[in-house]
Amino acid sequence: MATIYYTKDVNPDLIKSKKVAIIGYGSQGHAHALNLKDNGVDVRVALYTGSKSWFKAEEAGLTVNSVAEATLWADVLMFCTPDVPMAAIFKDHVEPNLRDGQTLLFAHGFNVHFGRITPPTNVNVAMIAPKGPGHRLRAEFVSGNGMPALVAVYQDATGDAKDIALSYGWGIGSAAAGILETTFKEETETDLFGEQAVLCGGLSALIKAGYETLVEAGYQPEAAYFECLHETKLIVDLLYEGGLNYMRYSVSDTAEWGDYVAGPKVINEQSKAAMRELLADIQSGKFADEWVKENENGRPKMDSIRASEQSHSIEEVGRKLRGMMPFISAK
Repeated sequence: MATIYYTKDVNPDLIKSKKVAIIGYGSQGHAHALNLKDNGVDVRVALYTGSKSWFKAEEAGLTVNSVAEATLWADVLMFCTPDVPMAAIFKDHVEPNLRDGQTLLFAHGFNVHFGRITPPTNVNVAMIAPKGPGHRLRAEFVSGNGMPALVAVYQDATGDAKDIALSYGWGIGSAAAGILETTFKEETETDLFGEQAVLCGGLSALIKAGYETLVEAGYQPEAAYFECLHETKLIVDLLYEGGLNYMRYSVSDTAEWGDYVAGPKVINEQSKAAMRELLADIQSGKFADEWVKENENGRPKMDSIRASEQSHSIEEVGRKLRGMMPFISAK
C-alpha cells in the first residue's frame, strides 16, 4: 500500500527553522520560492551573475545571491534548474561550498539517479517532486488547494532527511494535496516514461496522426483540428476529475462504444512493445546519455525537429482558430 503524507503528518516548524535557497527561478523555481516565502520560510534565490531572472526574483520581493553565496548561507538547497546544466552547477558552485549536515533537495531525480551528481556523504540528499508544472504549483497554492508531490530520500546524513523534505513539501503547498513516498529510481524512470510514452510524446504523436489522417482523406483542416486537438481538453478534464470510467460515463454511448472497440486497434501490442523499448532505454541510462550528448553537441537534432514541428499544418490552423476564440488565452 502506498504511503501518502498530508499536513497532519508534517512538522511545518522544521522548514521554518531552516534557511532555504532555491537554485533557479524558472517554471519550478519561481513557484517554490514564492510559495515558501508566503508560508513564512526564510528563502532566497540562487542564480548566476547576469541571469535574466535576477531582476524578476528581486521584483517579487526575494533576495537573490550567486549559487556559491547561497550554498554558504543555506541549510537547505533545492535544485530547480534544467537537468543537463545541473551537474556543472553542482560541481562548480555547490560542491566546493558544502558543509556537514546541509540538505540537498531535488525536484527531479535525473542527475542523482544516473550518477551525474554524486553528493558527499556528509549531507542529506532527498527529493520533493511536484506532479505538475511550476505555474500550476503556484496557482494551486494561491487557490488553497495544493499540488500532489513525491518524496524520496537518497541519503540520510542527519537522521531527519525525510522529515525535512516533508516539511519543505508543506512549504510549497503539497502536503495539502498529498505527498507520495517513492525512490529516486522510481520517480526518475516513471517520470521520463510518462513524458515520452503518454503525456508529451505519445499524445502529441496521436493528435498529429489523427489530424493528418482526416486532412489526407479530404476533410477540412479546421474540422480535423477541432476533433483531434481542441476537444482533447474536454476529455482530459473528465479524466482528471474522475478517471476513465467518469469520462466514459460523461460522453455519449456512441463515443464510449468507439472507445472500447477502436482504442485497442490504435494502441495495441505493437504500441506496448514500443513502450517497453522506451522504458528499457530509460532504465539502462541510454536515453539520459543520448540527451546529454545532444546538449553537448549544441542540440542540432532537437533544433531541427523543433523547427519542423512549429511549422506543422496543425499549428498554423490552430493559431487561426484560437484567434477566433477570445475565451482562450493565447500562448
